[in-house]
Amino acid sequence: MTISESTAKGEWLKGVLESVDNQDTARFVTYLCQDAEFCFGSAPAVKGHEQIFAAVDGFFASIAGCSHQLHNTWFGDGTIACEGAVTYQRHDGSEITLPFANVFDMAGDLVSRYKIYIDIGPLYAG
Repeated sequence: MTISESTAKGEWLKGVLESVDNQDTARFVTYLCQDAEFCFGSAPAVKGHEQIFAAVDGFFASIAGCSHQLHNTWFGDGTIACEGAVTYQRHDGSEITLPFANVFDMAGDLVSRYKIYIDIGPLYAG
């Protein structure tokens, strides 16, 4: 992979995470194949734009906001992976920062399978 290819993939990844941080579900699904599979933590996987939109939009309604910080990224042949920390803002004004790792299986420029590895339980703990 050339430097320009890794730069382009880095910008793509930044765009995906910005769509999440901006809670822009409509933009988020544009990064996915129509029949993509999406799995967030231990939640059951959902498939297709309609189900993914509903799941992601529902999650966004449960938080006041979020902000991702990337620590590492890896670009393979047909796979992009990253790890970092995400800070969630709760509706009560409190915040929590949790580690995460994402794996994107790619079909060209679109995600065919998006897996988020995170323990989301502390976000909702009393």
